[in-house]
Amino acid sequence: MDFQLYIVRNAIAMMTSSETTKGNDMKTVLITGCSSGYGLETARLFHAKGWNVIATMRTPREDILPRSERMRVVQLDVTDPESISSALDASGPIDALVNNAGIGVVGAFEATPMPHVRKIFETNTFGVMAMTQAVIPQFRSRRSGVVVNVTSSVTLAAMPLAAAYTASKTAVEGFTGSLAHELAAFGVRAKLVEPGYAPSTRFSHNTGVRIEDLIPETYAPFAEPIFAAFANPALITTESDVADVVWCAANDMSERLHFPAGADALALARAS
Repeated sequence: MDFQLYIVRNAIAMMTSSETTKGNDMKTVLITGCSSGYGLETARLFHAKGWNVIATMRTPREDILPRSERMRVVQLDVTDPESISSALDASGPIDALVNNAGIGVVGAFEATPMPHVRKIFETNTFGVMAMTQAVIPQFRSRRSGVVVNVTSSVTLAAMPLAAAYTASKTAVEGFTGSLAHELAAFGVRAKLVEPGYAPSTRFSHNTGVRIEDLIPETYAPFAEPIFAAFANPALITTESDVADVVWCAANDMSERLHFPAGADALALARAS
């Protein structure tokens, strides 16, 4: 799709959705991973648009979000079934689920311990599946609702030093594509938001493993120019880019599945 047409359609969708929210009962969104980055900005945007927001995070912090009757902070660990159940009980009925919680990893796959690979999949992949499975019954029974899964532009083009992370996000892409067909039969939508590279986020800082430990000396000559390119990217993604596209995806009533977010992600999507 032409970039200008994409922007125009998104703007129309956002204006239309805002009017709908004003005229009808207020909608509720549950967003995972709201302590920073994309999740935090997305929670702020949905609140500004008039929605009720359930902002979830492993360690609740209410000071980073607007104080409002429409904003609730709920503890949630997407890798813990009991935590998922408790969070959904506390949240009540929701109209949209945004699976944003995730952890990043940068390093040579040879040096990435398998327990760490499993940790990445537990949050990035199985956590998404568990949250989605838990909300499907209420969406299906009401024959409405939307699941927005936030993945990454690494699913649009192969990138080095991100093998485990790419695998975890690519699995979600395949999962969501298949799920969209299943849920459509019940009037429920599934969408993918694919952010580009956002230097301002804490990507790879929440994994408990240092990047230095995942780049063996033998990989240093290969890794140096890659890190240099990351330090001076031609195009980047911001948190607000992603929040805007999550909003558009959640309110998109078409069968469209993929929503790249950020200038670099849009460029990759056009090239792929």
